Amino acid sequence: MNESRNKDTRKNDNRTNTTRTTATHANKARRSDSSTSEARRNDSRTSEPRRSDSRTNDTRRNDNRTNDDRKRASVKEDARKADARKVDTRKVDTRKVDSHRTDSYKGDSRAGDTHMNITDEARSNDEMLYGRNPVWELLQSGKPVNKLLFQSEGTGGRFQDMVSHAREHKIPFQFVDKQALDRLTEKANHQGVLGYVSPREYAEVEDILALAREKGEEPFVLVLDEVEDPHNLGALIRTADAAGVHGVIIPKRRSVSLTATVAKTSAGAVEHVLVARVGNLVQTLKELQKEGCWISGAEAGGTEVYSSDLTGARVIVVGSEGKGLSRLVKETCDEIVSLPMQGQVNSLNASVAGSILLYEVLRQRRLKK
Repeated sequence: MNESRNKDTRKNDNRTNTTRTTATHANKARRSDSSTSEARRNDSRTSEPRRSDSRTNDTRRNDNRTNDDRKRASVKEDARKADARKVDTRKVDTRKVDSHRTDSYKGDSRAGDTHMNITDEARSNDEMLYGRNPVWELLQSGKPVNKLLFQSEGTGGRFQDMVSHAREHKIPFQFVDKQALDRLTEKANHQGVLGYVSPREYAEVEDILALAREKGEEPFVLVLDEVEDPHNLGALIRTADAAGVHGVIIPKRRSVSLTATVAKTSAGAVEHVLVARVGNLVQTLKELQKEGCWISGAEAGGTEVYSSDLTGARVIVVGSEGKGLSRLVKETCDEIVSLPMQGQVNSLNASVAGSILLYEVLRQRRLKK
């Protein structure tokens, strides 16, 4: 019986051990499943940033594509503008150089001057030509040119042929910076060179004297000392034609040239009055004195014009709008004449004062006849 009990006890112990072992395995399995789930949860948490990084990369790729598209659009727009400028240059190349509609510039016209003072008035391309080929063709055509502007930065001697031509034909020219040319041409493709065209040919001083001889009259000449306003020049040319003046002389430097505005203001008189342009006004006055002309300068403080004898070969000199006669010109004059002023204003517009003087010369010439 004791052996039977021992066998039963062993069986119970085995069952107990088996149960414990099973429980242990079950616990291990649970712990393993729990660890696996926890790991999965951790992997899930880790994968979230990865998905976020993926979205960030996609956003960056989209941004890059957008930037690339913008760059391509910008390049296309630049190319379109460049093509438009080329078309504008071709249009300038085919325009007639004797068609002009713009206001003039102010500045020092001495050949080779580097200082530039250009007015901000609007100018159309009808009075200016720009680009190497158009300007070179203009010079070769023999058309009258008021002035040439060359880009001073990085020219590398590429305008030497034009500069030599300008010197040979006594055409005023200047070197200016690129910004000045960009402003004048509204940033067109000027290629570093621009030319101002005159609406008509300039005459020589000898042509004016020859016209007086041809008419059998004593020379009657109007000289303008640095008049800068194109409206004043146009008005004086118109009066000169009406008063029988044989010709008008203007300096090449610091003076308005013949422009479309001058032609329009003169009401067509610019086509009938000889206009000469000289480099040295004082020297020209001395040459006229040698031809027997008497030089009368208009300036305040002189002899009253109605008390002066203005008959004979006569040159009337009118000064600029602001400064009047320059010192050397005033010293070269044979006399200074003035208009009586009775009001509160002590001066007259240059074109008004000059017109009164011209008609006084005409009046005295008629009385002498």
